Amino acid sequence: MRDRLGKFFEKFSSAYSGEPDLIARGPGRVDLIGIHTDYNDGFVLPIAVNVDVWAGVRKRPDGKFLVHSANFDSQVEFSLDDIPYDDSATWSNYVRGVILYLKEAGAGLGGADMLIEGNVPIGSGLSSSAAIEMAVAYALQRLFEFEMSGPELALVGKRAENEFVGINTGIMDQFTSRLGRKDHALFLDCRTLEYEQVPVDTENYKILVCDTAKRRGLVDSEYNLRRSQCEEAARMFAEWKPGVKALRDVATEDFERWKDRLPEVIRKRAEHIIYENARGLKAHDVLKAGDMQTFGNLMNASHDSARDLYEVSCPELEAMVAVSRAIGGVLSARLAGAGFGGCTVSLTPNSVVDEFLTRVPMDYESRTGLKPTIYVCTAESGTSVVWTH
Repeated sequence: MRDRLGKFFEKFSSAYSGEPDLIARGPGRVDLIGIHTDYNDGFVLPIAVNVDVWAGVRKRPDGKFLVHSANFDSQVEFSLDDIPYDDSATWSNYVRGVILYLKEAGAGLGGADMLIEGNVPIGSGLSSSAAIEMAVAYALQRLFEFEMSGPELALVGKRAENEFVGINTGIMDQFTSRLGRKDHALFLDCRTLEYEQVPVDTENYKILVCDTAKRRGLVDSEYNLRRSQCEEAARMFAEWKPGVKALRDVATEDFERWKDRLPEVIRKRAEHIIYENARGLKAHDVLKAGDMQTFGNLMNASHDSARDLYEVSCPELEAMVAVSRAIGGVLSARLAGAGFGGCTVSLTPNSVVDEFLTRVPMDYESRTGLKPTIYVCTAESGTSVVWTH
């Protein structure tokens, strides 16, 4: 931490001279249950993890924003009065969108120098974008001292990603990055935004996030296709069950009653979402009861459903899941995030972590030719101030 802080100060001073007024962090996240349920008004159970993005900020008197990315070695400048989309430095659009929608929400912003640096792997499924959005939003909130609740700040980040950047995600990523709690998972109702912090046994188990080194492909087009398929399924169910607005409103018994009326692909998509929501509700209960074995079984079922019914896996994810599940004692291995590449997440007893870290990279590389990166993750707190004067 001290070493990282020192290097961050050096980079800020190199970009702007002097020190920042404060530095905030936004963590990445990994979902344990809830594959693609968030935009169906469903239930998710993610954790904030111990990789993050830092945003150092310092007030300026001229209403301008100078934003430097240490990761991309790129700097942009724009005015608070004119925040255009940037077709070249596309990384900056996550920052621009947050600032624009904070301004529209009435936050009393001024200009600022900003340095951003993170260790959330991009394209891995750990939501580097939400980490940037929440680090920036929270840094500006603390710098300019405006009032905004955690859920409201998360919604600003979601709006930036949906409307400014143009990626049609749900609320889970920003909500988890902002409101995560150490040694807890966040059980979130994506319709009402009601949430509960559920303890996770991080003393006896570790959450191993395995980056397959396969960058996510097809995500935008396939994501939007899955979303439209779910909306079509909900529309059809609404004809048979008035009041259905999203697949969240369809119980498993409703699905079994009417499933034969659905076109095959629509049926498969609906079956995954409806049963994944049921798994989410059950996962909440078994995690609260400390039943990690059953929780791991639910995680495995979640992956198998996402692979077979939602069809968002890929050969690299399947290879990583297979070699992870082959380690005796591992409770689960499933894809994380949207799928089509990126990471898997495994729930692993401490007693087999060393074996996992030794065998899984070798076995995975022998199957795929790719060198993975494995993160031993803990459930961390959400956005916070790392340093301030």
